[in-house]
Amino acid sequence: MLFIYRLPFTMLVLRKSVKMVWSLPEVMRVAYAFMFVMLLWMGLWSFGAAGVVASSLGESGCWWLLVVLSVSLFWTGAVLCNTVHVIVSGMVFLVLIHGGREASSIPPNSLIKSLQYAVTTSFGSICYGSLFTAAIRTLRWEIRGVRSKIGNNECLLCCVDFLFHLVETLVRFFNKYAYVQIAVYGKSFNHSARDAWELFQSTGVEALVAYDCSGAVLLMGTLMGGLVTGTCTGVWTWFESRDRVSMVGSTAMLMGMVLVGLAMVVVESAVTSIYICYAEDPLLIHRWDAEFFNQMSEMLHQRLQHRSARAREVLTHTRLDAHSA
Repeated sequence: MLFIYRLPFTMLVLRKSVKMVWSLPEVMRVAYAFMFVMLLWMGLWSFGAAGVVASSLGESGCWWLLVVLSVSLFWTGAVLCNTVHVIVSGMVFLVLIHGGREASSIPPNSLIKSLQYAVTTSFGSICYGSLFTAAIRTLRWEIRGVRSKIGNNECLLCCVDFLFHLVETLVRFFNKYAYVQIAVYGKSFNHSARDAWELFQSTGVEALVAYDCSGAVLLMGTLMGGLVTGTCTGVWTWFESRDRVSMVGSTAMLMGMVLVGLAMVVVESAVTSIYICYAEDPLLIHRWDAEFFNQMSEMLHQRLQHRSARAREVLTHTRLDAHSA
């Protein structure tokens, strides 16, 4: 039910992000080029996976080799996604700084420069961050979902709260907003992640980011693409070799998720860039879209009021418990 209440604001942010990306057709061409590179890598990777499946190593040995290959596929996909993320973030930030796509002050060949910067100077930070960001974000969402369903079990709630705070600490060092800082300022990954999180907390925008579910919506789209791919491949494998349905189907599902995720990252990059811009200088968003700026400001005010009310409520309950004890 909490997700339903957040959905209108989430869809607003997603619509504005799509509007921003739609005004940058050259960015979409870069995304298509990276999808083609990913398809080539998947073609090469599938030969290795097919060799493992057809080998006589036994089911246990095949599974372990497929796990290793899956990690390599996941990391390569994450690196390509985050490279696109840096390129798109740099372009979106540039458009917002200059007041729109049609501004004459935008430097020429900015896309080429952003691409060169992503695959040279920032490539080490991209590869490093790609090892952790997606896994930690997924773990954070799972723990948050479990936490919201726990009732009065104080012991279990305490354990889950400990895990949640641990993951929140990791998010401070491995978050997707770091790539915007990398694209714009050329910082290292850890430095960028820390600065982005401190910026959100100092301005209160972190409350808005926590309320937004655009990442979860895009993740569901990625999972849906993987499920469709895995199901179709599994049905085909059922008629060809029934004893390998789970192995081939799960591998195809992972490949589908990586490819669809590469397409989704373009919109996600626009979302993260908008939040960073709003935290650094809200007037950038106001100059781009005044109505959207007013809607974000109103929602931020509501979220900060809600947090203050909850903090007062917790403090009141704590004092009452102390007096009753």
